[in-house]
This record gives sequence, C-alpha cells and structure tokens, in this order.
Amino acid sequence: MNESGRSQTSNDYDFLIKFLALGDSGVGKTSFLYQYTDSTFTGKFISTVGIDFREKKVVHRLGGIDGGVTSRSHRIHLQLWDTAGQERFRSLTTAFFRDAMGFLLLFDLTDEQSFVNIRNWLTQLQTHAYCENPDIVLCGNKADLEDKRKVSEERAREMAEKYGLPYYETSAATGQNVAKAVECLLDMVMIQMEKCVDKSLFPAARNGRKSGRYDMDENPESGSSCPC
Repeated sequence: MNESGRSQTSNDYDFLIKFLALGDSGVGKTSFLYQYTDSTFTGKFISTVGIDFREKKVVHRLGGIDGGVTSRSHRIHLQLWDTAGQERFRSLTTAFFRDAMGFLLLFDLTDEQSFVNIRNWLTQLQTHAYCENPDIVLCGNKADLEDKRKVSEERAREMAEKYGLPYYETSAATGQNVAKAVECLLDMVMIQMEKCVDKSLFPAARNGRKSGRYDMDENPESGSSCPC
C-alpha cells in the first residue's frame, strides 16, 4: 500500500468522509481521483476491477447556509472510492452506495452514450444510496479534448439543472475543475451534517471512529432527524 493508504491514528482527523466516483467504464474516474489526490495523470487506460480507493487529508472551513463563513474548521480524511463501470461489477459496486456520504457522477464529454447513461446511474443512486436524494456533483470529464466533444456544455447544464445537480466540466489530464468539484461536494455534505447531526455529537466521524454514516441524535426526546 502506498503512503496515502497508510492507517491513520485517532488524532489525524476530525471527520472521516467517504465519497464514491460513479460513471460508465472509460469516463476517467480513476484518472480523476489520481489527479485530485496526487496531481498526476497517465493517458494509459487501466480498467478498475471491482472497487479501489484513494485517500487525502484536507482542512475544510464550513460555509454558512446563509452565505456566511463559520469560524470552525475541520481536518477531513477523505476516502474516495473508485468503482468499476462495467455491468458485471454492478452488484459489487452498489453494495458500497449506502456507506458513501456523497457521489461524484462522471460522464465523458467525448462519449454521447456515457452522457445518456447518467439517468441510469441516478436511478441506481435513488435505489441504493443512504437516502433518496443524496449529495451528487455531476462532472463532464475530458474537457481538454475539445475537438472530440460530443456533448455540449449547454446540454450538460440542462441535464444538471433538471436533476438539481451542481455541474463542472473537468479534465483529469490538466486538472481543470477537479479540485473544485470535490470541494463542492464536500461543502454539500458538511452542510447536511450541520443540519442533521446533534450538536453534542458533531462532527460525526470523529477521532478515528470508522463510521461511514451521519451520527443521528441519540436522545429520543429531542425529535431531531435527518432531512433526507
């Protein structure tokens, strides 16, 4: 296991956050995650078999829901799970959906079918994710291959707007918007946690606890519940 995959001590982070990258085979999920965690890119296509993951530690300052910025910052240990896009691995990959707190849904701007299949992936998420409306960021990847583009930015944004998703045109090769897309998803998830986690337990995955879920209020008299 490489350095980024070493086990973490209990004081390394405040939150353990798990994201899942989804999309058809060949859209660039693995390259996207390597670009985010290591700032590296290889043009060689290696198909992911089943599940793999990358890790990165970041410091996140939560933006207020009203647009303000809170004074609180958190050390985040991100686990970014990389899923195989092929149908034969679907039963394996969907088993990981409920443990993910957010999703990066990728399609290939040079591949029309991968764009059409976004609807299928959203249906899978509605069925298997931790709630019916999980946090998702849509990414049109391979934006550097403009001469091979098959999906216009206008069409992609219309799709994103239809489903209420943030949209970024990304490039694993150049790094365009890769970090922005992940940071956007992290903001969304942290705001959800701020809404639905009991303040006495916040943050949820604290000091090495290996929970992949939001910790709900354990006091039955409080009436607190997750809005999703």
